[in-house]
Amino acid sequence: MPTTAPDLHTPWITELRLLPDDARALMTAEAAARGMQAGLAWFENFCAQVQEPGSTPGFLLLQHDGRTRAVLPLLRREAADGQPRRLDSLGNYYTTFHAPALADDLAAQPLADALRAVVRQHRPASMRLAPMDPDSRTYALLQEALRAAGLHCHPYFAFGNWYLPSEGLDWDTYWKQRSSGLRSTCKRMGRKFEADGGTLEIVTGGDRLDSAIEAYHTVYASSWKPQEPYPGFMPGLVRMCAEHGWLRLGVARLNGQAVATQLWIVAGGRAEIYKVAYDEAHKAYSLGSLVTEMLMRHVLEHDRVREVDFLAGDEKYKQQWMTQRRERWGLVAYNPRTVAGALGAAREAAARQLKPLLARFRRPVADAATAKAVKTHTDGSIQGGDGAPPKELPDNPQRSEAPARALPPARGTR
Repeated sequence: MPTTAPDLHTPWITELRLLPDDARALMTAEAAARGMQAGLAWFENFCAQVQEPGSTPGFLLLQHDGRTRAVLPLLRREAADGQPRRLDSLGNYYTTFHAPALADDLAAQPLADALRAVVRQHRPASMRLAPMDPDSRTYALLQEALRAAGLHCHPYFAFGNWYLPSEGLDWDTYWKQRSSGLRSTCKRMGRKFEADGGTLEIVTGGDRLDSAIEAYHTVYASSWKPQEPYPGFMPGLVRMCAEHGWLRLGVARLNGQAVATQLWIVAGGRAEIYKVAYDEAHKAYSLGSLVTEMLMRHVLEHDRVREVDFLAGDEKYKQQWMTQRRERWGLVAYNPRTVAGALGAAREAAARQLKPLLARFRRPVADAATAKAVKTHTDGSIQGGDGAPPKELPDNPQRSEAPARALPPARGTR
């Protein structure tokens, strides 16, 4: 067990069942405040179902005077395929939010001591923690602590996140605020779907759970989405949500055959739209809109959530249903005491210095290329030279400096 100072201990726990009671309580409180992906149930399913070769889950604890002050769920990735060893937040593409459990009064220095100890123990070339709320106290505290631990820490953009503040919002008011096109589509296609033998239902558990999970698999296999790399994760998540009363699984059936599903998770006053899929053979029914309308009405009328969250991505269809956008960011921290870490830090610094210069150079070139490729027709429409719509020029760097932020107050306002 690494020790950093008298009465300060930083054990590395590799199994959830070995976590002390106060660590479990801290994670439960974090999940209630920030979302179920910070809680024990989420990590129990994740660790049981997602086993990546060369990766080992672990929970870094910060204990002071016998009390757990922080729990950092991490994933140790061994060196492979030319990539050096690193420590990441415990998650992957299934994870849409990362929030380590930190005591309200935890300061940056003891957290830096814990991070210094785990870096000394595992010797990673880098640490990568994402996706997080860049306006949260947790994010600011981790950034300060990583730098105080001697790591070269940089923030980077992860993805956009569309959401709906819904405290006190009733369904009728919400629906009237949606576009006339969306409301018309749902009304027209809803009638057609029902007339053709279509049904909609919401499953929260009970006797219908197994058939709903089977429906999810049927629809997913017929959708545009790739095969699940960890086939046990989604059924495990659905069952876990049902056990805790969080499950809202919308299913559309056409003459008894499942043709669309959406997994919504309602916990802590928030509704998360986690997975959506439909059978492409029946997309003419606008199934995604019909199932979303049904579930949105349910969470506003019955669950009375304070927020609906469409999670990761800036897809345009999300803007039809949500009203606000925020960002999720990450932190990458290089360990200069390793060769790979020192090289990574140098490349990162060089890229950030060159970025403004490249941006100034790229803009005139991009403008010239656009002017050459795009022609304006006499009817006023704009098309590319081949008759196709002009393509957007890529300008989405993986990393950029976040605006400077003061350390926010403790939980309750973060």
